[in-house]
Amino acid sequence: MRIIPAIDIIEGKCVRLSQGDYDTKKIYNENPLEVAKEFEDYGIRYLHLVDLDGAKSKQIINYRTLEELASKTSLQIDFGGGIKSQKDIDIAFECGAKQITGGSIAVQEPEIFTKWIEVYGSEKIILGADCKNRKIATHGWLESSELDVIDFIWDYKQKGISYVICTDIAKDGMLEGTSNKLYKEILADTDVKLIASGGVSNIEDLYLLKEIGCEGAILGKAIYEGRIKLKELRELIS
Repeated sequence: MRIIPAIDIIEGKCVRLSQGDYDTKKIYNENPLEVAKEFEDYGIRYLHLVDLDGAKSKQIINYRTLEELASKTSLQIDFGGGIKSQKDIDIAFECGAKQITGGSIAVQEPEIFTKWIEVYGSEKIILGADCKNRKIATHGWLESSELDVIDFIWDYKQKGISYVICTDIAKDGMLEGTSNKLYKEILADTDVKLIASGGVSNIEDLYLLKEIGCEGAILGKAIYEGRIKLKELRELIS
């Protein structure tokens, strides 16, 4: 299972939210490159970079941060937040993203998102399936829909998607454990390469996600709050 630390960006700074609430913003480092380099020093190979300003603004904002991290580290970066147009996806790839994650656009502009899967291939495009009470949420989790998360993923599986990041918003940033029951259902019903996100609180959570069959696991606050040491992650991935 791939271990994928997250860096969330607001105004160029490394932050974390709780349950997607922008009012809970906590700044952990004003220099995301320092954080990324520390991950790299401990053998981490992947990074989940989220432009929270972009998610709220509906277009990429912090692309310079992406460019800096991609050019000054060897981390394989998947980038999301504000990718709503061809211009946005062009900027993301030009700035060094290896994969992009589309959530809101997959809900609101399915024709465009499906075209991206066809043009760039399933290795480059990740479906962001962020949900609360099993319903898909969009625009930095500020808006909700009536789409069931498993139906949503299944539909895009038929359209060629391979990678899916699923975040249970109720768990995100709460350090209370992951949505294992939901992830088991998704894997049983859709057979995608599932990247679990939200709620990782300790190293045992990661071993459970691996046992379930997740392809990857994203973690953030557990690292920043010292619940999981980078040394533990190095041992897990070695």
